[in-house]
Amino acid sequence: MKMIFEIAWKNVWRNKTRSLVVICSVAVGVFAGVFLLAAINSSVIQRIDSAVNEELSHIQINTRDFRSSGDIREIIPGSQEMITAIKNVPGVKYVTARIILNGIASSAARSTGVEINGIDVEAEKEMFTLPGKLIPGTGSYFGSRTRLNSLFIGEKMAKELDIIRFILTPEAISSLERQNIPPSIIAKLKPVTGQRFTTEKKFIRAYNELLSSSESSAYGLQIREAAWSYRQGSRIILSFLDFNGNQTGAAFRICGVFRTNNDMFEMRSVFVPADELRTLTGMDSGMFNRIIIRIDDNRNTGRITKTIKSMFPALEVLSWKQIQPDLAMLADFMQQIYAMFMILILSALSFGIVNTMLMAVLERTRELGMLMSIGMNRRKIFSMIMLESVFLSVVGGFTGMAVSELVIAVTAKTGINLVKYSEGMEAFGYSAHLYPSIEPQFFIITALLIILTGILSSIYPARKALRLNPVEAIRTE
Repeated sequence: MKMIFEIAWKNVWRNKTRSLVVICSVAVGVFAGVFLLAAINSSVIQRIDSAVNEELSHIQINTRDFRSSGDIREIIPGSQEMITAIKNVPGVKYVTARIILNGIASSAARSTGVEINGIDVEAEKEMFTLPGKLIPGTGSYFGSRTRLNSLFIGEKMAKELDIIRFILTPEAISSLERQNIPPSIIAKLKPVTGQRFTTEKKFIRAYNELLSSSESSAYGLQIREAAWSYRQGSRIILSFLDFNGNQTGAAFRICGVFRTNNDMFEMRSVFVPADELRTLTGMDSGMFNRIIIRIDDNRNTGRITKTIKSMFPALEVLSWKQIQPDLAMLADFMQQIYAMFMILILSALSFGIVNTMLMAVLERTRELGMLMSIGMNRRKIFSMIMLESVFLSVVGGFTGMAVSELVIAVTAKTGINLVKYSEGMEAFGYSAHLYPSIEPQFFIITALLIILTGILSSIYPARKALRLNPVEAIRTE
């Protein structure tokens, strides 16, 4: 068998140009597939992390009718005793409760519907990463004292209510110069310098009239970031129904503005200290609409959800996968998606290997006839051709995996900036800055698929060789 291996390896390099072309095509195909899947994987992982760490946590408990009705009177009975019991469940890290109600946020210019979250500020600071998403220069995470009620809102909502505006001040122009924006671009922006634009759309429309489409595409984000303007301590009015069903409301001072990768979350959610919201709604101490649970390992979410559900069968206990089933589907089926994608790529590449091996068999008809005539049996002929196909696919495939592993390692540190597509991606909650990553077992699956591709690609050429008549093959010129 060793001799068959040696002959097959030498045969691969008899026509170096042809073999290198096939190996390079396999390497490029495998690299493209692995790297693309790593980028998709990172996007899904980042979205799940954002959902868990900023929006949902791992497990939520509501009354059975709360999510459908949104009624503030859907109170969890005995919430304080429940929190104490849940803290003793193995694997649970943090537990807190929220008051949740729907309302309307209004500024002097506009109004929009919101979900108002009454929170335990200190507890949620430990549970969520949202406080770290505060935009510098917009205040703090409930850190400043004010005679009005405090409010923490998203950037998208601040833009919608015209609280964030855009103005190219001298400081903004200096910022653009420090970012090495060409002087010709800055000169074109002079007509709008000093003008205040109440919305981002108006500002974009204004500078688009001054710049070419390519210039707007290249420098638009930097121009908008430089012109971004916010006055600390801005106020809005929140209107909502209190615990008795009466329309009420109050003025809130914005203590800070956060920025995430989810426009829908930024647009919909506002946060208020629970004590302030309880005073406004007339709710008694200890009344909450939702209990939120953080666990120490996301892999244990299903098990701990079942445990807590058995403790409180009268309530609705949901994991993040049940709250956002689209993310759950992606998380649960990523391995299958990987395999299907790589099978499609390798199936396409196998046609190149089949073509190469057919050409090799036709060119070596005389040689194969002589090998058969001196006693090499059909099994060895088949093995030799199969090994040649496997060598082509393995050398190309492993080269592609090595290159992809190197590129993934580099881009995992530097990231891939898809800022041009940020508006569309963030509308669905996905980050426009990707850090490719993929699990090690994926490379094992890919290696097996590459070997299988080589074996399957050899079947037709090998059968072609086995059909040769040794006497007729020797006479072939």
